[in-house]
Amino acid sequence: MSKRDYYEILGVPRDADEAALKSAFRKKAMQCHPDRNTGDEKAEAEFKELNEAYQVLSDGQKRAAYDRFGHQAFENGGGGGHPGFGGDFASSMSDIFEELFGMGGGRRRGSSGGRERGADLRYNMDITLEEAFAGKSAQIRIPTTVSCEACSGTGAKPGSKPKTCGTCGGHGRVRASQGFFSIERTCPTCQGRGQVIEDPCASCSGAGRVTRERVLSVNIPSGVEDGTRIRLANEGEAGFRGGPTGDLYIFLSIEPHAFFQRDGQDLYCRAPVSMVTASLGGTFEVPTIDGGRAQVKVPEGTQSGKRFRLSGKGMPVLRSKALGDLYVQVDVETPRNLTKRQKELLAEFEKESSKDTQPETAGFFARAKAFWDGLAKEG
Repeated sequence: MSKRDYYEILGVPRDADEAALKSAFRKKAMQCHPDRNTGDEKAEAEFKELNEAYQVLSDGQKRAAYDRFGHQAFENGGGGGHPGFGGDFASSMSDIFEELFGMGGGRRRGSSGGRERGADLRYNMDITLEEAFAGKSAQIRIPTTVSCEACSGTGAKPGSKPKTCGTCGGHGRVRASQGFFSIERTCPTCQGRGQVIEDPCASCSGAGRVTRERVLSVNIPSGVEDGTRIRLANEGEAGFRGGPTGDLYIFLSIEPHAFFQRDGQDLYCRAPVSMVTASLGGTFEVPTIDGGRAQVKVPEGTQSGKRFRLSGKGMPVLRSKALGDLYVQVDVETPRNLTKRQKELLAEFEKESSKDTQPETAGFFARAKAFWDGLAKEG
């Protein structure tokens, strides 16, 4: 019986690259894998055929020989014989087992001898901009799991100890034959821990940990920004049956401020000034983030939107003595609810105005007039 074309078996064109070969192999292997087709001899045959095709085409030298001579390249000892289990093949099969059985065949993160690492915890904390400026010490209450005091975290009844699993001999994994190869799986008796507890602790039901609320102190340094993450090592959940403790991560959110807006280490605020102050010049005071006051000098003829920089009045740079700046933007306020006399005075001012006193206004209308005159000439 003649062999099928290897490219046809994998369902890829003859110019397919390594990634396309691997993807096609994994997809088809998942479909016809013996574990998913128990007792199906046709599926097992397809799986073997698929392995053979991929083992040849994934090897550069073997693929070149196959492209030139076809199946004859591997007959009568010419070119490697029956395909074996090379490094690329083993890597691909490992990926398939991971998808079939989950998380690398059932290995547990941070587990060793039944001691699983505890989970990391997250705590969201809101602080004010003033607290971010000065820093603070705070106490937080965290519901978490802690090591069981009754059994010292072992999970076994006081006076007894966990025993080595008889199914896996303490390895946490067992082997099962699947056709022409073996698959290593998590031990079903101890769930990969290598130990079993015959007489569990009454306080923790064999888990080695119990749920408690803890009070922790947190130091927030000055200069932190929104979204800053603070890690408290070994303050997360206790590990399973005496395993290592996880970490606690505190995520900071800075509340909006009524007066300041922040951009990095700089602060910004807006301040209204009267038309008279903007015209004649003057000074005014603004608050600073440290609770003090700063004076802003407004020169004569200041326009709305002008921004003044107050050096060193911003936020501290984290883990540094440097300070950002405070930028104050002035908005010239137009008077409202004028008295009759005030209106008369403004009307007199308008009559006395010239291009020199209001150059932007004069320039705008001059350009507008030129625009209209140009349209009239074109018409």
